[in-house]
Amino acid sequence: MSRLTVFKDDTPGTPLFTTDDPGTIAAELAKVGVRFERWQVQAPPPFDADNATVLETYRPHLDRLMAGAGYGTADVIRLTPETPNLDAIRRKFLSEHTHTEDEVRFFVHGSGNFVLHLDGKVYDAHCTEGDLISVPTGTRHWFDGGTAPRCVVLRVFTDTSGWAAHYTGDAIAERFPVVTQNPAQPVA
Repeated sequence: MSRLTVFKDDTPGTPLFTTDDPGTIAAELAKVGVRFERWQVQAPPPFDADNATVLETYRPHLDRLMAGAGYGTADVIRLTPETPNLDAIRRKFLSEHTHTEDEVRFFVHGSGNFVLHLDGKVYDAHCTEGDLISVPTGTRHWFDGGTAPRCVVLRVFTDTSGWAAHYTGDAIAERFPVVTQNPAQPVA
């Protein structure tokens, strides 16, 4: 289940609010310029479907997104506990960083947390199957897919070199472990 938990950036462990309602998640993230939406298809492809099948399944959504935002390409990435160098891949995104273009991800299978540091707050967006999130250029954030991920994710780019991580040097991610199990609470 998708979930958004928001904290003051100096108060880890004490959420301002939590919601698992997709409409509320989208509205709250839109306030800080982050796009969140749910994509529906008749039948999601199986986990082991080839990349072309995955892309074709979501082609209508991708075409709409890419035309509206000027993105140029999309690809598919899979992470499993058997992925070579998984620990190194995971560590690379656990520290706060930015990108020189939007970071756009759609979860076909699995889940992960995009944690955004904006305007004195930390927004922990737990994304699951069917969720699209677009983190704008220059937004301070980190990502955690867990120690044993099992996910298939579409990545959308303007230019693939633009999503290289530029680390901020802030250790905030160490103070804010991702939220995946909190029950939903009403928005305050």
